Amino acid sequence: MTQRFADPQQELDRGLLTPEQVAQFDRDGYLVLKQRIEPALLARLQVASERWMADGVAQGPRSGTDWLFADRPTGRAMWRVDYIHSKGEAASLELLGSRAVLGIAASLAGPDFVPTYESMVLKAAGDGAPVPWHQDAVHARRHRLFNVDVYLDESRSGAGALHVIPGSQLQRTDACALAETHGWQLPGAIEVELEAGDVLIHDDMIVHGSPPATGNALRRTIYLEFRPAKSILDDGPWTPEWMDARLRLIPLALAERAKWCGPADQFDWRIAPELRPVVTDDVAAELRVVHTDHTPGEWCSAG
Repeated sequence: MTQRFADPQQELDRGLLTPEQVAQFDRDGYLVLKQRIEPALLARLQVASERWMADGVAQGPRSGTDWLFADRPTGRAMWRVDYIHSKGEAASLELLGSRAVLGIAASLAGPDFVPTYESMVLKAAGDGAPVPWHQDAVHARRHRLFNVDVYLDESRSGAGALHVIPGSQLQRTDACALAETHGWQLPGAIEVELEAGDVLIHDDMIVHGSPPATGNALRRTIYLEFRPAKSILDDGPWTPEWMDARLRLIPLALAERAKWCGPADQFDWRIAPELRPVVTDDVAAELRVVHTDHTPGEWCSAG
């Protein structure tokens, strides 16, 4: 179902990646796009994230919510907020509907891309806990499964910046063996420094993590995962009905983005007609389509 265009400039105008960028992503398993997010949208996202964090602090650590906390030496710290589109701030939906994001999705998943996950992961100020080496989702590699990582704060060397192993996405890796043998001095590891407004795209199977740090500043990253519709239809783990519900996010996101940009900046969505969803009147339900299954990843903590 991949759609091709005769005019390269038309592809660039849609926010698509260049063939060279796609080739680099396929080779290395990750790609950095500097200042991909416009300053005005970045500012709205930063404000929205403050609301999400404040709401989590107000309710405190509780099981069964979309706010996840972890035990740290200094107490319990929030580290993740799931289903961010349903948290009362429209900026994340605008982000999803932007050319900056959907151009990536169409470049790597084709026109029938599906938004499968959305969350914000944070390291609170002073919380320098490591994220062990891991692979997000291990799959048969018949299709590209990937995350678009939108950085709301800078991520610096020596302060828990992300480490990746270029090329490690091609096969399953024993994360425990890596940690036991090499610690954080893993051969071939690259430390990726990023600024607020940068985007990092990472293959779901690339080995990555972040080492412990002390005294680090607040770091917030929005993660948007995408998969081709064919991947879900061929390999699951979700049903076609679930996929249709997730696809209904896109019209809502495009409408939200249209409030902030002119026609020339709107993404031209070219999904196959048979997959195009019909949005219902229950917007609250459309914004929070939960996951009952997950593609297993490779984490040392999971054995």
